[in-house]
Amino acid sequence: MNNRFSRLLHFYGVGVDYLSLNAIYLTSWYWLQDKGGDEPTYAYFWIGLNLAWFLTSKYCYLYTETYLASFELFYRRTFRTYLYWLALVLTFLFFTRHQELSQLLVIGVLFSQGIMLLLNRLLFFALRRYMREKAMLTRKVLILGYNDTAKKLTTYLEEEDSLASIVGYCEEPGNIQELTKYPVLAGLDDALNVSFQHSVHEIYTTLAPEQNQSIYRLMKEAERACIRVHFIPDLRLFMNRSYHVQFLGDMPVLAIRKEPLEDSINQLKKRVLDIVISFLVIVFVLSWLVPLLSLLIYIESPGPVFFKQLRSGRNNTPFWCLKFRSMKMNKDANAKQATRNDSRITKIGRIIRKTSLDEFPQFINVLRGDMSLVGPRPHMLRHTDDYSSQLDDFMVRHFVKPGITGWAQVNGFR
Repeated sequence: MNNRFSRLLHFYGVGVDYLSLNAIYLTSWYWLQDKGGDEPTYAYFWIGLNLAWFLTSKYCYLYTETYLASFELFYRRTFRTYLYWLALVLTFLFFTRHQELSQLLVIGVLFSQGIMLLLNRLLFFALRRYMREKAMLTRKVLILGYNDTAKKLTTYLEEEDSLASIVGYCEEPGNIQELTKYPVLAGLDDALNVSFQHSVHEIYTTLAPEQNQSIYRLMKEAERACIRVHFIPDLRLFMNRSYHVQFLGDMPVLAIRKEPLEDSINQLKKRVLDIVISFLVIVFVLSWLVPLLSLLIYIESPGPVFFKQLRSGRNNTPFWCLKFRSMKMNKDANAKQATRNDSRITKIGRIIRKTSLDEFPQFINVLRGDMSLVGPRPHMLRHTDDYSSQLDDFMVRHFVKPGITGWAQVNGFR
């Protein structure tokens, strides 16, 4: 990308959002004639609006080049940032309780900023389209090698990266067995000259270094000419999935999957949320729900109020999962799974199973650290053994703690 115009476009995207926010506030404040109110209160609110937008846009990585390059990603990320900003501002107003602020002004500013964000994005991409047509933003790309990886890269650059302009390929004539969409400009040894002739900004090589010994020279000479070189390894021989690059010191490591909870900060956030929510549920819900359901369960079917069963936890470590007992006492509880019209289910049991009230004791499991609020549902040990023998990636779900609710529940599969 042309760095000068890239920075200009980036500053436009950032600046116009802050400009519109402050213009909306000042215009609303002036036309509603709230000058007679508490001036410091309005000043604090003004500062708070800008500070909240700064924090939420940073948190959501709104103005990174990745999102600025994609129409769909930028709109989705903008909508998410706006919702967070809205929540942060409303939370601030709720706890500070500034009675002097005009409700009409607050509503007008919050609503108008949402409209302006939409219009700003339309103007942003219109400007970017204009600059692209004038060749101010387009970066010219040369691809070394013509193979399956090169074809996949070509498709990606065409469909996902609207700022890339492919000038062609460099490949030995004997390796071309079909018509190419872009011209084959020269052999591999002449790639550097081709780059200079076509004013290339970036070179993508889909070849392994041992396939062409001149790649090392090309890399040094290209960087000397401020041409960026990117290597795309072909890992399909031993890996048919996406991977994540990690570093051990200065050694790159390819991980099969990215795990957000490997980050200690993310672990801390999730654990704090689990503790706070589960504690509140136990204190304010289970404190009265347990005595009530205990009485109803015992009246219909004398026996323990809680049903506990060994389930598969994190790293496939068994733990005792708690539930309100919804069945009559029977010997098959740990061997036979309940069915829709199971005769073992009591009347109160059908109600609590249908409303998922039987799962509420698992907030105790969450507080103890056996489970989390969100995660894959824990299975019986026997089911874990059965499914793992039939599904290749089934055990991956045990990399994290099981949860009270997960993907299946969110998508309506309970």
